Amino acid sequence: MDNKLSIIIIIALILVSIALIISIAKACGIKLNINARWIARTGVFAALSVILYTVPFLKFKVPFFPPFLEVHLDEIPALIAGFAYGPFSGTIIILVKTIIKLPMTTTAGVGELADLIYSLAFIIPASLIYRRFRTIKGAIISLLVSTVIQAAVASIITVFIMLDFYVFMMPGLSLDSILKMCQAINPNIKSLGWAFVLYVGLPFNLFKDAIVIVVTFILYKHLHRLIDRIRV
Repeated sequence: MDNKLSIIIIIALILVSIALIISIAKACGIKLNINARWIARTGVFAALSVILYTVPFLKFKVPFFPPFLEVHLDEIPALIAGFAYGPFSGTIIILVKTIIKLPMTTTAGVGELADLIYSLAFIIPASLIYRRFRTIKGAIISLLVSTVIQAAVASIITVFIMLDFYVFMMPGLSLDSILKMCQAINPNIKSLGWAFVLYVGLPFNLFKDAIVIVVTFILYKHLHRLIDRIRV
């Protein structure tokens, strides 16, 4: 497919997804203070998030974690948009990048569902806190608090839901095979319960969040005055 046509299709899908989400929110009685500028700016950040989430060479594996875990930085545009335009903008970006990625899934949608839940647990608290304290200190506090919240949410959902759901949705895959992949990296992992969280899930999420926080903060330091000036 021609590159220009691909870009046009992706942009169209992003705008349609945003319009659909807004329509659903309004149908549910949610009052929204949005306009064409808000939609356009959210769409730009959503496009950046989609690129970071879907382009293979923009994601990377970490040698000391199991191969089914990848670091991707798609939360950065959502965070910046959440800071600039509020938590609903950040939420829409996370939803849009998930919708766009689903047709390309290699995990029967389980990986995308996990990313959706974990990203929302990170973006929404950070955006809400920063909305109240719009300073560099407020940004730092919001990022640290959201890291703790995401770590807790990710740990609980991974142990009680996500691993079993992943095996259920992937025929031929078993918890034992996942455990063996993890033990090949770290023999201390004796089970896919809290031992998995302690040695894999929690360190991986903290490692990824540290990268996201550092990059976001660096960008924020250069962009925060501009963000405040173009705030919707």
